[in-house]
Amino acid sequence: MAVITIDGIRLEVPDNKNVLDCALEAGIYIPHLCHHPDLPENGSCRMCIVEVEGEEHPVTSCTLKAKDGLNIRTNSEQIAKLRSLALELLLSGHPEDCSTCPKYGNCELQTLIQYIGANNARMRCRTKGFKAEESNPLIVHDMNRCVLCGRCVRACNDLRGVKVLQYQKKDLETYVGTIHNKLLIDSDCRFCQACTEVCPTGTIRDKRQLMETKAKKEDVVVPCRSACPAHTDVPRYIRFIKEGKFDEASAVIREKVPFPKALGYVCNHVCELECKRKEVNEAMSIRNMKRYAAEQDTGSCWRGKGKQLPDTGKKVCIVGGGPAGMTAAYYLRKQGHDVTVKEALPTVGGMMGYGIPSYRLPRTIIAEEAAVITEAGVKVEVNARVEKPLELLGEYDAVLMAIGAHVGARLPMDGNDLPGTILNIDFLREASLGKTAEEIGMGKHIIVLGGGNVAFDCARTAKRLGAEEIHLACLEAREVMTADDEEIEQAKEEGIFVHPAQTFERITGETQVTGVDFMNVKSFHFDENRRAVIEKEEGSEHHIDADTVIFAVGQRPDLTEEAGLELFRGSYLVVKEGTTSTTGTQGIFAAGDVVHGTKSVIQAIADGRNAAMEIDRYLGGDGDITEILAPEQEASPYIGRIEGFGYQERKGTQVTPVEERQDNFNLVDHGICQGDICAEAGRCLQCDLRLQITAPRLWGDYSDKKEANA
Repeated sequence: MAVITIDGIRLEVPDNKNVLDCALEAGIYIPHLCHHPDLPENGSCRMCIVEVEGEEHPVTSCTLKAKDGLNIRTNSEQIAKLRSLALELLLSGHPEDCSTCPKYGNCELQTLIQYIGANNARMRCRTKGFKAEESNPLIVHDMNRCVLCGRCVRACNDLRGVKVLQYQKKDLETYVGTIHNKLLIDSDCRFCQACTEVCPTGTIRDKRQLMETKAKKEDVVVPCRSACPAHTDVPRYIRFIKEGKFDEASAVIREKVPFPKALGYVCNHVCELECKRKEVNEAMSIRNMKRYAAEQDTGSCWRGKGKQLPDTGKKVCIVGGGPAGMTAAYYLRKQGHDVTVKEALPTVGGMMGYGIPSYRLPRTIIAEEAAVITEAGVKVEVNARVEKPLELLGEYDAVLMAIGAHVGARLPMDGNDLPGTILNIDFLREASLGKTAEEIGMGKHIIVLGGGNVAFDCARTAKRLGAEEIHLACLEAREVMTADDEEIEQAKEEGIFVHPAQTFERITGETQVTGVDFMNVKSFHFDENRRAVIEKEEGSEHHIDADTVIFAVGQRPDLTEEAGLELFRGSYLVVKEGTTSTTGTQGIFAAGDVVHGTKSVIQAIADGRNAAMEIDRYLGGDGDITEILAPEQEASPYIGRIEGFGYQERKGTQVTPVEERQDNFNLVDHGICQGDICAEAGRCLQCDLRLQITAPRLWGDYSDKKEANA
């Protein structure tokens, strides 16, 4: 250790540590621009000059190493003049109007100008004349704003090891760019965005500026984690997968969700919609990587190692054994409460077991993951329908209503109650229970009304039950249909006719369905009151014959006022404003589709987590259900260069050929193969590494501390 003095303040600091960092860490501000604590120094900006006793000329504090006895002065008339001159030279090639800069108000250069009081009007200004490069994904390069601090070059070369950015010259003007001015993707850029993070001006910046959103920085930087309703740490488990550490990856997922394998099969992967990699070429195959990790998991990192608080003596009843209810039960048991799940159907799983066909989600997976929850001590009662939830408060301290939305909806149209009309939920449930087409009441010529995943589940299930001709029609145009693209394409491969942009005029027939009349849709949208506004194409009436019509246009909870709870829209439970799960009846909570309608499995799981937190607080706990299951991960910031990185294609899954799958309920999609999984994980941009980069501290952040030290 060395003892140095800065502006009369005595400091004990490590030998050979640069004086600038020593001062800043002690709360003593020395202006700087090219310096960044995570990068090697170059001393180019001359803002951090100080006077050292015994030295004839000022020196840069970022390159001055601490040694015993140094006596340093950070401000003097000479230093102020030299800093002002150095800054004015930098500003001579910088645009004068800060208000046009996207980084206005969040610019380190701007605050430095305010601190030093430089005036570039005394210098002869020049225009660099560079064209802003906006062709790259994610990043804008505007070299007209560059002050050659070199942070971006050092971040790319030394911090990340990608070595794409270099100093270049054009018409006697030095700038930062790629060799031969190639686009970043052609220069093997990793799109880690470290350069944008360390840039102190608006020179290299994100295309999507943080100030344009109301989101937190970490949510904008790592959108996949933010987009996941349960906020699963996607980049963390992808890194484990890349390293072949599947137990550790699965443990990361289990820190947030108790159904990792089921999600690997059927999650609606909203994380992929926000994945930054899709701006480069194709989004990461996040769901399939999750599935692979869960399938390889031995449980060594999490089984028997999670949180389990002592018994509290409090009893909770969960009404409904779907993903929301079972998730809440799992975490409430971990908080020490006695938990009983009452499920109306013969098995738990909810819509996972009775709405999603087994060719998409094998029933053994649901049973396997439900067993983990019961092994934790959750008691399950099946075939136990609850009609009067208020009566449960006589036996339990809290009740969670998580009954889902198991009643299908009929459109208000002519013929909607003819024999031969079937509701989506009834159809899928009975098929899941093993009933035949005849027992269900399904004919040979089917029309499914609806364009979501449930509609395609109905159509593809009908195919497997022996239907000869199947048509699926929906209001939405093809590009905005809500079903997953793979569902639509696989259905088409199986011979199902898909008709987007169609109105359902009427179901024809007198004593039995004979078909449906349609018209083409020119435009379709919802108004501010969520009412459908449809413009039809004149003269486009047409008819499709059928003996069965399946309504797949939504579903609602099986709940009436007889339950004694406050409802809205007829059958949905009302929760208090400012809460996620608390109803107006003390001790009664609600979660999942019974509150907000049909969403997704991952949303139901997130709702179950939120309900568990609120119920735990209601019962006297702290509501903290977090747990760490995976080992700590050392994520190296040095990611290196990979040839052709930007062009690496998304790895596909192995799908059973159509002729082998369309007449049975065997699994169709077998996921990513072993040979491709690590390559797919290697495509990740590792956006979260950017959050490791030290955020800048401006001179205003030091004033209070410096006064305290004085």
